[in-house]
Amino acid sequence: MKKSINYLGGKTFLTILVASIFLASQGCGGGATEESKTTSESAAPAQPKDDGQGVGKFKDITLTTIDTKLAEQGKAVFEAKCVACHRVTDQKIVGPGLKGITKIRSAAWILNMITNPLEMTQKDPAAKELLAEHLTQMTFQDVSDEQAKELLEYLRMNDSEGAEQAKK
Repeated sequence: MKKSINYLGGKTFLTILVASIFLASQGCGGGATEESKTTSESAAPAQPKDDGQGVGKFKDITLTTIDTKLAEQGKAVFEAKCVACHRVTDQKIVGPGLKGITKIRSAAWILNMITNPLEMTQKDPAAKELLAEHLTQMTFQDVSDEQAKELLEYLRMNDSEGAEQAKK
């Protein structure tokens, strides 16, 4: 009689042990439902849409023919505020060389990068990639909106088809 009680107690203990292991595994994330996965995915912060214009006050810039007077003023601004880190060639100094920048980035993106570099490297996907590649945060050089437009004209002139011939 005593033997059968021990047998039943051991079987009960084993059943409780297996049930506990099963319940513990369900409670540790193994049994997440689709609903809970959807809830956690929707709670993630939304990524900003990359419209190619960057982050800042400049949007939908319409360009006309290059203003050579503005471009000359932009060259002076570039030499005073940008040349320590950039060249208008392919050469990398601290930041990337800027040859061809107006061919791959929108005018708004360039103006926003010049006037709002910190927020750009925090939120704009292309600026984030540049920071990751060059490992140096571009600093704001106290460039006014008008100076930024002059710089853009200088970069546009540098990238224009006749720029190489004009330098010779």
